[in-house]
Amino acid sequence: MRLTDCHNVEDFRELARRRLPSPVFHYIDGAADDELTKARNTAAFDDCDLVPRVLAGVAQVDMRTTVMGREVALPLFFSPTALQRLFHWQGERAVGAAAEKFGTWFGISSLATVSIEEVGATVRAPKLFQLYVHKDEGLNRSMIDRCKAANFDAIALTVDTIVGGNRERCLRTGFTSPPRLTPRSAVSFAAHPRWTLDYLFRERFALPNLQTHVSQGTTVALSVADYFNTMLDQSMDWKAAERIRAEWGGAFCLKGVMSAEDARRAVDIGATAIMVSNHGGRQLDGARAPFDQLAEIVDAVGDRIEVICDGGIRRGSHVLKALSVGAKACSGGRMYLYALAAAGQPGVERAMGKLRDEMERGMKLMGARSLADLGPENLRWR
Repeated sequence: MRLTDCHNVEDFRELARRRLPSPVFHYIDGAADDELTKARNTAAFDDCDLVPRVLAGVAQVDMRTTVMGREVALPLFFSPTALQRLFHWQGERAVGAAAEKFGTWFGISSLATVSIEEVGATVRAPKLFQLYVHKDEGLNRSMIDRCKAANFDAIALTVDTIVGGNRERCLRTGFTSPPRLTPRSAVSFAAHPRWTLDYLFRERFALPNLQTHVSQGTTVALSVADYFNTMLDQSMDWKAAERIRAEWGGAFCLKGVMSAEDARRAVDIGATAIMVSNHGGRQLDGARAPFDQLAEIVDAVGDRIEVICDGGIRRGSHVLKALSVGAKACSGGRMYLYALAAAGQPGVERAMGKLRDEMERGMKLMGARSLADLGPENLRWR
């Protein structure tokens, strides 16, 4: 199977499965407990049908929108994800270049494998930093200050991850950051020599946004769940979120909001945006899907805050459905991580190109010349 054989997210997933050692693939692909919420994140879109209009004169469509103060060419962006250089040696550099090419937001995680400073200096796309609040207040202040100095455009405070989800696939494969060599993992690493040679002989793996304060995850091998359980501040509350917003002073997003009540509180503390997200089903299994909650949240906050639908996106039609409900934009992780793992920057660009083409084709078939033409009247629920 080659990159040219990949025509949708599932194709990229299969190529990634073939090219990655088992522990690394299952880290991307897996979720919490029985993985019901992960499956529901995408299946939720199937419960809603599009109602097209015809004879609308749509030779050209305009997909531009403004998200957190920055105009973007697409209503879809790269949600921040951790550990990207484990999936492909290009890591965040590949995703940042793709974001720049497509004119959309690029998110990086606190657990990124490329530094805040490098991203700030090299990526011209709008930049979002995903902040995990640690027990170490010095580390929290350091990351915020570094984002200011690097001219990041927004911070997204992750609010759904004060403890790690029960990711049983990672327990079975023994996945850690950095990868720990065990008899079982050694067999999988040996069976994937390209990945193994890249990991061993290219740039040394590190978490540069954390290693100024902690060694866990960079030189001390730890599972992601153990990292979250031991390093993150479980006492974080609304006052802490408001304090971080004030300290940052720029566009501020809460990532992981899933209830209308919390959406209204996000408005109250002065947040610019919320990402309606359940962390890809990797935290609370049995939780609702973002798309399932979207209408309720949009009804609750109106246009007082930007609402981003994060998670489960596999097709351009999913984006059009979310926008029709009232989302300002959509974002996702696996939709590009599979492609990154499969082929680096060319893979990410091909994946986003396919999704962009699906959105453009879908808008033409819907009779929508711009995103403003998408609304609840375009939808029927089963």
